[in-house]
Amino acid sequence: MTVQPRIYSIKELNKYIRMKLESDTVLGDVWLRGEISNFTHHSSGHMYFTLKDADSRLKCVMFASHNARLPFIPREGAKVLARGNISVFERDGTYQFYVMAMQPDGIGSLYLAYEQLKERLEREGLFSPARKRPLPAYPKAIGVITSPTGAAVRDIITTLQRRYPLIPVYVYPVLVQGAGAAPAIVSAIQAMNRFGGCDVLIVGRGGGSLEELWAFNEEAVARAIVSSSVPVISAVGHETDFTIADFVADLRAATPTAAAELAVPHVAELSQRLERLKQRLSGSARSRLRMENERLDRVRRSPFFRYPRKYLLEQAQRLDRLQEQLRQRTMHAAIRERSRYEKLEKRLAAHHPGERIAFSAKRLKTVSRQLELAASGVLKDKKQRLHSGIRQLDALSPLKVMARGYGLVYDNEGIRLIKSVRETAVGQEISVKLADGTMDCRVISVRGE
Repeated sequence: MTVQPRIYSIKELNKYIRMKLESDTVLGDVWLRGEISNFTHHSSGHMYFTLKDADSRLKCVMFASHNARLPFIPREGAKVLARGNISVFERDGTYQFYVMAMQPDGIGSLYLAYEQLKERLEREGLFSPARKRPLPAYPKAIGVITSPTGAAVRDIITTLQRRYPLIPVYVYPVLVQGAGAAPAIVSAIQAMNRFGGCDVLIVGRGGGSLEELWAFNEEAVARAIVSSSVPVISAVGHETDFTIADFVADLRAATPTAAAELAVPHVAELSQRLERLKQRLSGSARSRLRMENERLDRVRRSPFFRYPRKYLLEQAQRLDRLQEQLRQRTMHAAIRERSRYEKLEKRLAAHHPGERIAFSAKRLKTVSRQLELAASGVLKDKKQRLHSGIRQLDALSPLKVMARGYGLVYDNEGIRLIKSVRETAVGQEISVKLADGTMDCRVISVRGE
């Protein structure tokens, strides 16, 4: 009997290979050295690129959750050390390197990372002088964050004790180089801020190469210095060595010894200044005392103290004049107020209701008389005009004419007045109206004039 072989799908095979690769102890966590090519930073935040060397190449992907912590920006052609695991992308059936951490390889890449971080933090304004705080003139305590075994801590403590011996110094020992240095420095800055007993923090170490000073070029250290509520003096390396910490610190010192000198004043200088102030105060006091003594002598010699009765009498006379002026002004004010009162009283009387009623009644009587006279005149004029019209109508009345022998001729209906012989015909019946009656007639003949 033939056994049928198991047939796998492409997806199942790719999945099986992926599980095999991911279960391998070597391929599950491996470091690679190579050169970046075909670099793409996707809008999603993921990075896709190829790592290559002289003989081979490998596809790589670094997800956004991992590349967000990169201390530098990967570039085409950069040499890097990458840490991650090998797995299979099941959809395409290709294996690739999943990068979880990456760092520049060699001094050239370190300098590139330094320049990139410096440029980015400067754009954010972390180097701006306006952001930095002044140091207290007379600090109460100094905090020092550095290696406990290096020469830097001895130089700082010696200088502080020499310049300002009364001030307490709190040393927080940390690693200043190596993989754990940057986290240790960040923790120390945060711890000294929580402690709250220091006015100034000195963070630094002695000089060294770029790799040895790299902890002070870490972004985490720079942001811890910026976030510190206590002013920070950066004292890293010698005069020619500048780190990111130097740029973000409130004050940069060329050496640890210079940092201690900047942090506190010199007790000898303070003594000299106090002596100068004491001399100035003593001189000012003597000068003021001399001026006041001279002023007292002038007052003692003044006529007021020598002849006090005379000045008292003068003041009494002045008081009498002032009393007389006050009396006169009071009297004048009373007269003005009385006159004003009388005027107001007259105005009030003029507006009294009784007075206004009497005035209105008198005015009403006058107006009524004027109205009667005007009405009588109008009525008389109307009567005259009526009589004149009657006389004119009577003079023009047809009855007057007819009384003199004239009559009015109408048609047989007595409606239309006949004014011409051309309006009649022979045999037509007409009506003749006389002064005392009417005659009905017939036209026998018509003759024209």
